[in-house]
Amino acid sequence: MTHQQSKRLGVVGGIGLLLVAAVAWADLPASAVASSAPDEGDPRIEGALLVDATEVKPGDTFRVGVRFRLDPGWHVYWKNPGDSGLETEVAWDTPGVTVGPLQWPFPQTFRTPDGFITTHGYDGEAILIADAKAVEGPSTGLLTVSAAVEALVCEVHCIPAELMLTRSIPLGPQTVRDAETAAVFDTELAKVPRPAKDSGPAATVALDAPQLTAGQDFTGTLTLTAPGGAAVPAVEGDFFVADRIPGVVRVGLASDGPGRFKLKGKAEPDAQASAPDLTGVLRLGTAATGYQYLEVTAPLAPLVAAGGAAGTPAVVKPPSVKDSIAAVKPVGAAIATPPAAESSMGLGLALVFAFFGGALLNLMPCVFPVLALKAYGFTRMVQQEQGRVGAHAAAYAAGIIGTMLLLASVVLAVRAGGASVGWGFQFQEPLFVAGVCAVLVAFALNLFGVFNVGLDGTALAGKVDQSHGLMHSAGEGVLAVVLATPCSAPLLGTAVGFAFAAGPMTVLAVFTALGLGLALPFCVLVLVPGLAKKLPKPGAWMERFKQVLGFALLATTVWLVWVMGGLAGVDGMARLLAFLVAVGLVTWLYGQGQAQDGVRKLATVAVAAGVLVASGLLTLRFDDQDPVEAPRVGSTVAQAQPWSADAVNAALAAGQPVFIDFTADWCLTCKFNERTVLSTDEVRDAFKKHQVAFFIADWTRRDASITTKLAEHGRAGVPMYLVLSPGAPDKPEVLPELLTPGVVTDAVTRAAACAPSKLGNGANVLCAAGFPSH
Repeated sequence: MTHQQSKRLGVVGGIGLLLVAAVAWADLPASAVASSAPDEGDPRIEGALLVDATEVKPGDTFRVGVRFRLDPGWHVYWKNPGDSGLETEVAWDTPGVTVGPLQWPFPQTFRTPDGFITTHGYDGEAILIADAKAVEGPSTGLLTVSAAVEALVCEVHCIPAELMLTRSIPLGPQTVRDAETAAVFDTELAKVPRPAKDSGPAATVALDAPQLTAGQDFTGTLTLTAPGGAAVPAVEGDFFVADRIPGVVRVGLASDGPGRFKLKGKAEPDAQASAPDLTGVLRLGTAATGYQYLEVTAPLAPLVAAGGAAGTPAVVKPPSVKDSIAAVKPVGAAIATPPAAESSMGLGLALVFAFFGGALLNLMPCVFPVLALKAYGFTRMVQQEQGRVGAHAAAYAAGIIGTMLLLASVVLAVRAGGASVGWGFQFQEPLFVAGVCAVLVAFALNLFGVFNVGLDGTALAGKVDQSHGLMHSAGEGVLAVVLATPCSAPLLGTAVGFAFAAGPMTVLAVFTALGLGLALPFCVLVLVPGLAKKLPKPGAWMERFKQVLGFALLATTVWLVWVMGGLAGVDGMARLLAFLVAVGLVTWLYGQGQAQDGVRKLATVAVAAGVLVASGLLTLRFDDQDPVEAPRVGSTVAQAQPWSADAVNAALAAGQPVFIDFTADWCLTCKFNERTVLSTDEVRDAFKKHQVAFFIADWTRRDASITTKLAEHGRAGVPMYLVLSPGAPDKPEVLPELLTPGVVTDAVTRAAACAPSKLGNGANVLCAAGFPSH
């Protein structure tokens, strides 16, 4: 059938539907009837609020229902919509009336032409009914019953529909039934499945394996046994629809004779241990003999995580499409296990990723000042003390690896205490940021010549001074690690995310590989014969270059002061700057003491230490500081808003693609991407064209929900970028750490192409299969 033929049939059918509705609903008040989901000016759904009583006695029960009438070819969804769609929702506002749960008639099954996507719902006409009871009270006045309906109405494309239905019912000395409406309700309720134990046949399940394994298929047999050995009716068509079953992706039945059904399903890939039941609705009989509708409930088997054992504590996410469209899964205090696709990389690949990720960190702006500083030192040592180059390279590498192992130990200790951590977590602590700033200022003043710490080549002649020089190289390694943690290089996020979700030995191994990669450039200088000698010869330029490096360190300090603003507000920035002035005074006093001897030198050093301690006690108090929200470049892209489950849920439900920027003020890679990619006209135009909802998940300060979300995607730190489509909300695309305008625009274009408004049932093969993970 062509689109034009379908459209003509829809118009003809719509005219007929309006005529029927005009006759059948003529006696309903206008407030009890509404239409929605306009398509080319024609509403595709009409709803009416029905009540099976014309007068109600206080304390009596009656029934209320919402009747849907849809244009030909259009449908709404059942409580489990299937592979796509949204559950139809009815919210009651009934002062003086209590309303029970909706009763759902057995649904129809809809499939895409290729059969890949299956959904469940209603077309033509359907009624959702609920029992109601008027509270005790005077038998005069009116009861007001209101229903707010939200539905997704789909044909080739989908349109969100909202209906507000209201009507009043007189109170009286007795309840008077509306015979016509009551008959309609009785007919519809006959299609509502009833518990099998109340309807005759009992259901039992025998699986072919003793347990279900996360991510694995399972098979078995469902048997229905009727009382007294009576025959169980045959089945036809789509006779079984499963409920949402926690831990189970899908389950289906195939007839294997009277009362016997072959069962086949698959457990969720990231499911943990639980004991799920098979739940669903079953239609027995045929169109010729009549139908019997049953609710089926039967235990399946223990569900264990991949590689786990029965009895492991359950941590199972509900497979609800309504829940998964929120884009943010429920979070807990601990880091969630990364998806199987991430965690299955294996330790060997994780170590390779960690090594090369650490090597790439040397190219990140966070590490550049230390890298340049070390290059300057090596250039000088190669000419003045060639035999010491290897020792200094080893000291530098030892400083890096030792600090990495210390950081890994802190991570393990914090995790053992029940908290969740991620890469760069220490920059969420104001005192740590203040300490790094102090070190950077001290290093810069050292380069300016305010005081000396082992950079004088003549001072390295003696044994003690040579040892002191090695300690300086080790200190540079420590500083390299400290400044590297705000950055996330390609491969690094995946490797560290794998480590943070694994055991202690894996964490230590990955951090060691990461340290080796970070130390790689200067290890190469030692290991490759003759390479060190090709460095530039020392000269007057080196003194100027050393001072330029001091300004580079001060520039890094400026960035960290800005980070402090996000952590502790403007007052926190002022306190930090005051402390850094004191650090400058202390280094100057120390430099003055180096030119003195005996008691005067000790007195000067003592005064310097006293100034440092006193200034720290007076200024480094951040607990009472209120953070301020730093302006976001992303806010100029697409009216960015703070990330939350509800906000993402609303955007996806409205059919918008979603872009989530997981960022932090102390993450230089994040800032680089914001300035060079997310603020470009190309990206802005793409977001505007596809109506992308832009969210920022700010990890500058501790946020357990963001930490958990990062871990769910195998990441331990920022940046992370997620693109979600309303057609496949539970299959987000994870973009690489370093963005380009083309990567972002291509991703949002794919997400927009999967929007329900463009795909009929809400998905196609591409959307169902998910997006690539970079």
